[in-house]
Amino acid sequence: MIQLIDGFLSLVLLSILFSLGSGRLTVLFKVIAFQGIAVSIVPLLIGGRHVVFEDILFTLATLLIRGVVIPYSIYLAIKKAAITSKFEPIVDYHASMFAGLLFMVVAALISEKLMLPSMAGGKLLITASIALLAGGMFILMARRNAIAMVLGYIMMENGIYLVGTAFSVRARHIVEFGILLDVLAGVMIMAVILQNIKQRFNDVDTARLTTLKE
Repeated sequence: MIQLIDGFLSLVLLSILFSLGSGRLTVLFKVIAFQGIAVSIVPLLIGGRHVVFEDILFTLATLLIRGVVIPYSIYLAIKKAAITSKFEPIVDYHASMFAGLLFMVVAALISEKLMLPSMAGGKLLITASIALLAGGMFILMARRNAIAMVLGYIMMENGIYLVGTAFSVRARHIVEFGILLDVLAGVMIMAVILQNIKQRFNDVDTARLTTLKE
């Protein structure tokens, strides 16, 4: 079971590099959808505990929201606002991928230092969590496209979700589902804001927001 969990988490780590090396929103959208599906399945496999109907139901609901509803909402925002798929980064893609590799190395070192009991659920759990947080934060800082920044925010939240999975045992469903609903509401609001930015500036490059005045 641990090998299966680490297999999922290895794909998540590769998806971070893929997202940092891509300049197309459609690729980022697919990466976020995959990450949402992967991090939704991992909690069901952790700990070797007996799986009950409640666990399966929660996993399916989480997977639906993270892997389908949230990415599809962003996809609809892209299509409705007629936003171009390609965007230019602040930090170029090769440097971004190198930064991603550094994040993973640092995350692995931190994971070894922590030595958490929850790591029995998977050796890469904490590593993937920290790498997702760092990768999402990097996208927020190194991309000027507003939708790419939203996707970076969602990547960070996926990392937070995995951290919660590692630390929480009881009442996990209630806490994490509450966070998930907050994220879903935030994405919906962001989609409306992005559409308004597109209508006002005919672009979603955040550099243009410096022209706003009080």
